[in-house]
Amino acid sequence: MDKRGSCGSRMARGVLAPVRAASCAQLLSSSRHCPWKMNQLPPKSAVASPVSESTNSRGEALDNLSMDSFWLEVENIKQSAEAEQEECSLADVKTQEEGEAEAEWLQDAGLAELLGEPAGDKDNLVLLSTLTRTQAAAVQRRLDTYSRSRRRRNKHPVRDVRDIFAASSSQDTAAEKEEPSTDPLWHNLRTSNTQRTETQDYSCTVRNPGKEEVFNMDVAYSEQAAVLLKGSFLSESRKLKDGNALTRFKIPKGRLGVTRIGDLSAQDMKKIPTLALIELTALCDILGFELKRNKAAKLKTTEKRLFGVPLNTLLENDQKLLPNTKVPLLLQALLSCLEKRGLETEGILRVSGSQTRIKSLEQKLERDFYSGLFRWDDVHQNDVSGLLKRFIRELPAPLLTAEYLPAFAAVQNIPDLKQRLQALNLLILILPESNRNTLKALLEFLSKVVAREKNNKMNLWNVSTVMAPNLFMHKGLPNKIPEGKEKQLAEGAADVVRMMIHYQDLLWTVSSFLVAQVRKLNESNSRRYQFCDKRIKNLLRKIHADKDKVEKNQGEPSKVVKVHASLLLKDSLEVHLNNATRVADVLRQFQKNLCQNGWNIVNTVNLLKCNNSTECTNLLLYEVGGNIGEHCLDPDTYLLDLYHINPHAEWIIKQNPSCPRMF
Repeated sequence: MDKRGSCGSRMARGVLAPVRAASCAQLLSSSRHCPWKMNQLPPKSAVASPVSESTNSRGEALDNLSMDSFWLEVENIKQSAEAEQEECSLADVKTQEEGEAEAEWLQDAGLAELLGEPAGDKDNLVLLSTLTRTQAAAVQRRLDTYSRSRRRRNKHPVRDVRDIFAASSSQDTAAEKEEPSTDPLWHNLRTSNTQRTETQDYSCTVRNPGKEEVFNMDVAYSEQAAVLLKGSFLSESRKLKDGNALTRFKIPKGRLGVTRIGDLSAQDMKKIPTLALIELTALCDILGFELKRNKAAKLKTTEKRLFGVPLNTLLENDQKLLPNTKVPLLLQALLSCLEKRGLETEGILRVSGSQTRIKSLEQKLERDFYSGLFRWDDVHQNDVSGLLKRFIRELPAPLLTAEYLPAFAAVQNIPDLKQRLQALNLLILILPESNRNTLKALLEFLSKVVAREKNNKMNLWNVSTVMAPNLFMHKGLPNKIPEGKEKQLAEGAADVVRMMIHYQDLLWTVSSFLVAQVRKLNESNSRRYQFCDKRIKNLLRKIHADKDKVEKNQGEPSKVVKVHASLLLKDSLEVHLNNATRVADVLRQFQKNLCQNGWNIVNTVNLLKCNNSTECTNLLLYEVGGNIGEHCLDPDTYLLDLYHINPHAEWIIKQNPSCPRMF
């Protein structure tokens, strides 16, 4: 168990109303005053979903019941909106002109300067030097498309990305720039994708259900996909026959350990979404899928304080009461109530509470929640779960964001399970922090519901089908479902929710290749600032000296470094590093020093324990400075390897922020 994770995060969840509905087509084709439509998804193979293909009769019965619950939940959502005669202000979806989507993408990727427009942070251009080959190709393709559209409209030409990458020679002519990109990688990938589209069966497949596979995070996902295209694609793939036999994935820990979301500083995490967007786009390009994004929907503002309030606004208000709050307090309260009294209740996510009571409870919460007068003990758990679902649905923008909801939905069309998870991992990293934290709280709660399946009769597939409408339907996105696609789109959305619940630990990991790109980005930014000082000679001398020092250090079999712990010990701790020294070894050495320096044994034991568990240490080692802002290190990180990568960093021992302080 990773002891760096937070020692507890409350989550949110909702329940279903068992109201008999009409047929699937009738439910989704009916026109309402406030249309709640499933976000439009790209079509996929008509082959049934993995779970629905189960040959086990009992499993088929459960799956059919689950899909019935999906459509009943859809009808329940509609009836709830109609009962209140809600006026929905829907964003007009305008057809984008050629090149407009590419321009928005380049801006979101931090490359606005390539459009010939002033950027808020000119140093974002240095990220071009950190990109992999496939990532650079993704940027080049979009700039080429944008450049052609600008020329057609007789506008001023933009900078050619090939000048930035130095990919073309000085003999490039204007006529050549008019042609589509002739990058050999793009040509090969485009040809391969065209051939594969004609022959590939896009059914949902996994290769080794129930077995463990390696999930490589050291190499960019798009580079891995490019290698797969050179050989047989998804060879010997097998359909999933048992919904409970999901493939287990193991992230191999390299010499630098594994980095989870939350281990990096806020400053470094701000760089991750941009890199993840570029990588996701490169991956989709290679797989032959278009990455579609919506414009943010603008809804009418509400006078309420809890329901229908943007996440950021909720958190700002909550942080005035409890600083550092990362999940809305209302959501935490709802989840806490359900965890105490609702997890064992049969059908807790399927059986709905009274809509009248739920509406009345919402009004009471709006009035009494922050004053502390609301009495949770008097509320039935099915009504609480109804409030949770209502809270999620009433957010002004979808929890998965209006921009990337189509991308989350399209994940179902990627035929390989590992690549679906790669795409989901990148999408999670792209989400705003408030959305990501709230989603994690929700998924953790759903995992607890599934863990008590024997009592509440809600397995993973049941929970997923019940929750999918609440995550993928939103009144701000009035996209209609193509006729005849209702069943496969519903199953696909439920399957995406299932993956997020089951693989959430993997999805909340920051890939090693992204961390490496952040380090390169920080190094490039640092050197750029030094150049601005116009001390070029001194700079070049220092760069070469640092390079020689690093190269020399890489050949050293051992090293003596100092580890700081100013809050705990007056003096720094000297540590002798060799190829076998890990973070866990340094923490153990530090623990011995605490005892030798006269700490009371009771205080020492309490300091080293987190929430009375010896498995969750109260001490963590951080890497600070150099080419990283602040990085909480994996206990299995080999420190000599880390020193070679970041020789100018300081190492500081701190208490686990999720555990109580002892002084």
